Amino acid sequence: MAAEPNASFFALTPDRVLDAVEVGGLRSTGRCLPLRAFENRVYEVELEDERRLVVKFYRPGRWSRETILDEHQFLADLAEAEVPAVAPMDLGTGTLNEIEGIYYAAFPKVRGRSLDELDAENRRHIGRTLGRLHAVGAARPAPHRPKLGVEYYIHEPLKILMEGDFIAGTLAPRYRDVALRIADAVAKPLAAARAQRVHGDLHWGNILWTRDGPILVDFDDSVMGPPVQDLWLLARGRDEEARKAREDLLEGYEVFREFDRSTLALIEPLRAMRIIYMSGWIAKRWEDPSFPHAYPNFKDARYWMQEYEALVEIAEQLA
Repeated sequence: MAAEPNASFFALTPDRVLDAVEVGGLRSTGRCLPLRAFENRVYEVELEDERRLVVKFYRPGRWSRETILDEHQFLADLAEAEVPAVAPMDLGTGTLNEIEGIYYAAFPKVRGRSLDELDAENRRHIGRTLGRLHAVGAARPAPHRPKLGVEYYIHEPLKILMEGDFIAGTLAPRYRDVALRIADAVAKPLAAARAQRVHGDLHWGNILWTRDGPILVDFDDSVMGPPVQDLWLLARGRDEEARKAREDLLEGYEVFREFDRSTLALIEPLRAMRIIYMSGWIAKRWEDPSFPHAYPNFKDARYWMQEYEALVEIAEQLA
């Protein structure tokens, strides 16, 4: 009887990881190091030729084969255009293989470091990289990837939160109401914005700096959405410092591509959508043993009050 994919996913062992890597003829030294990751299971594997791979096992039930291959196609297009992003390797039968019902892919390990703060020139450098990324992203659709909209980012996670025992007492209906207010306010302008392939989760942790400049990693959350989605996480906030950071990014961006500045009005709604989506994601994964350990305050009243107050503030700006 075949192993149930979720059980196999939670029980991945170094032996299974190495077996998966060697299916296409690669030979490992036997060194296998688990890397910090929550949604997927990720391992660093050393090969006999001294190369190192990052092998990603996709959580069963989250993405279909076609959805993952859309991600891989985006990365292949970026590689062809020489945009600095890490594309998956061919494992003998393509870039996506399967073991015990679990899809997996391997990427060459990139050595670099994350930076939380950058000067103006480095922000412009990131902006130029984003302009090139989005020029490639606009060249073809990703028909199986989610679209950045209120159904996927508000209604679906909100349903998970309301059905679970996560938000205490009378705060739950208030949280629901303000989330729905935001959904109603943003649905039409978000639907009107031109959607294309974007990274989807481009925070500073997904940009590695090397001697040659930035490299973009982890396209697991890539979506069809407006380019502003890849901008706002790099320059959060409404103060003068955040506005200056966005201008630096856009100055670099517009060297390669025009940016629709009217979509900057979506930044605060997108922030609200991310708040709701991330909490729904944690709730959906709560049965995974790693999540309660990683988010120990998730069921605390203070956690939810802070989220609620942030959502109220955003909703008042949209009124």
